[in-house]
Amino acid sequence: MIAGPTASGKSGLALEIAAQHGGIIVNADALQVFANWDVLTARPTAQDLAAAPHALYGHIGASMGYSVGHWLRDVGPLLAGDQRPIIVGGTGLYFTALTQGLADIPEIPGTIREQADARMLAEGHRAMLEQLDPQTAARIDANNPVRVQRAWEVLQATGRGLASWQDDTPAPLLPLADVQTILIDADRDWLAGRADQRFDLMLENGALDEARANLADWDPARPSCKAIGAPELIAYLRGEMTLKQAGDSAKTATRRYAKRQRTWFRARMKTWDRVTRP
Repeated sequence: MIAGPTASGKSGLALEIAAQHGGIIVNADALQVFANWDVLTARPTAQDLAAAPHALYGHIGASMGYSVGHWLRDVGPLLAGDQRPIIVGGTGLYFTALTQGLADIPEIPGTIREQADARMLAEGHRAMLEQLDPQTAARIDANNPVRVQRAWEVLQATGRGLASWQDDTPAPLLPLADVQTILIDADRDWLAGRADQRFDLMLENGALDEARANLADWDPARPSCKAIGAPELIAYLRGEMTLKQAGDSAKTATRRYAKRQRTWFRARMKTWDRVTRP
């Protein structure tokens, strides 16, 4: 398993390992699963796909929901296949759910999700955070609106806090003791420079065309619309900001996302083997 913040070189390392030792590269990034974003989420290129087998990239439709539970169900058969999985990505929750187990929380009714979406737009996530049970509020990333909304939905739908469900977690699919772990620990400034350059390349390679293709049925509440840089490019296409403003805002969002990733890794992946970049 290879984890690390965005733009840290995870996919390149996975390709090197696959070339030298074989295996199938399995996506563990919550945004690279969606079919409507290829360039903007830095999915593997055609050259990468030809160099090694890949799985769980771009296999979910733009209008569909996709949770860590869905990902575990998708990744399960790959663990029992003939090819060794090389699981790579930046979604820390996927890795912890895989190696520590995932609580069997009932499906959230659509009415509650719609209510949560409306509250998020009207009030932001802090209002929902204040209504969580103390155990859950202390455990989740309070600065991550998606996690806060999820915890609020679980409490409303089940009457139990997310922390309580997590405490009843079943055995993991892949215990950490059975895995070779690699965590890329990247210098903040080096990472920011790489991320900025990568976004400029995304624009050159068609990210704006991808955004234009998503414009007609754009719905910011969809998980697929959370792709870093997508709201900014949509705003540009709607005439709400210049392209430079959109690019600068997207780069800032990328830095904030990388900071959240590093915080998660430091807190939840203390036993992983670290590789320092650059």
